[in-house]
Amino acid sequence: MSNDDSILQVENLVTAFDTDAGRMTAVDGISFDVPRGKTLGIVGESGCGKSVTAFSITRLLPQPHGQILSGSIRFEGQDLVSLPLEQMQAIRGNEISMIFQEPMTALNPVQTVGRQLAEAILLHTQCSKAEVLSRSVDMMKKVRIPAPETRLGEYPHQLSGGMRQRIMIAMALINKPKLLIADEPTTALDVTVQAQILKLIADLQQEMGMSVILITHDLGVIAEVCDEVAVMYAGRIVERASVHELFARPRHAYTQGLLESIPRLDSTPKTLLKAIPGNVPGIADFRPGCRFATRSGRPHTDTHLSVRPAFVEISPNHWVENCPICVA
Repeated sequence: MSNDDSILQVENLVTAFDTDAGRMTAVDGISFDVPRGKTLGIVGESGCGKSVTAFSITRLLPQPHGQILSGSIRFEGQDLVSLPLEQMQAIRGNEISMIFQEPMTALNPVQTVGRQLAEAILLHTQCSKAEVLSRSVDMMKKVRIPAPETRLGEYPHQLSGGMRQRIMIAMALINKPKLLIADEPTTALDVTVQAQILKLIADLQQEMGMSVILITHDLGVIAEVCDEVAVMYAGRIVERASVHELFARPRHAYTQGLLESIPRLDSTPKTLLKAIPGNVPGIADFRPGCRFATRSGRPHTDTHLSVRPAFVEISPNHWVENCPICVA
C-alpha cells in the first residue's frame, strides 16, 4: 500500500495495553498512507482504535502500559517507532502536530493563552520576546480570533468552547507542521461552530500545504473535507478508498451499515433509519477472525470468526478486509 508521494506510511501497526486482565491489542495490524497535501479521514465508532492510532503515530501512548508491539510508522523516510525519544520530541509539535479531542483538558488552566503559545514556539526555536509575541498574534489572526493581543493575556476558562478550539489549532500550527492530526476536533461544539472549525482547518491546510489526518465518527464530516477515508472497526481497518469511491461503492458490510444509518434530507418523515444490529465488541472480546461477521446479519461459521481475512485491493486504490461473509 506504500506510495512514494506519501508523507506518512503506516505498515502493519500493532499497539497494545498491559492491563490487570492481561495484554489487550487495541490496534491490530493496520496499514495506510497519508498523501502529501491531502486529508485522510479515519472513521469509526467509539473504541475502535482511532485515537490509539493517533497516539501511536505521535508516540504519546500512556506509559508504561501502552506500547507499539510491531509494525512501522515512516514519516519523511524516518521510522518513528524506532526513533530515539529525544529525536521524536523534536518532531512532535514541530513537524507533526496534534489537535486533541477536548481543548479544556488539553490546555493548561493556570497559564495564559500567550504563555502556552510561547511555550510551543520556544520548545523548538530560539526567539526573542518580540518575535514570540509577533508570531503568536499572527497565528491567532490566522485562526480568526478577534482582539488577539487581549486574548493572549486570558486563561482558557475565560474563552468559549469554539475559541478554545481555535487556540488549540493555533498552538498546533504555530511551527508550521508538515502533518496535522486532528482527533475529533469538533466534538461538543454546536453545528455552526463545527462548520467554522472544519473550514478553518481546510483553509490553513491549503495555505500551508500540510497533510491532515482527521479522526471522527461523523461520515458527514468525512464527506465534506477528506480526500481519502479509512473505516476502522474493532482495532482494524476494514475498508479504505477515496471518499468518492467509498460513498459510491462501499464493499464491506460495516461501511454499508454506517452509510445506511445516515439521515437523508430526501427521505419521507416516516422512513426509519437503519441500525447495525448488536454491539461493538470490547477490546477483551476481539476475535482473531472477522470481527463484524456476528453483526452482519448474514450466516457465518466458526472459521469466519477464527481466520483473519486478508486486506486486499479489490479495485485501484480501494482496499477491503476481504471476509466472504461481509464483502459483497
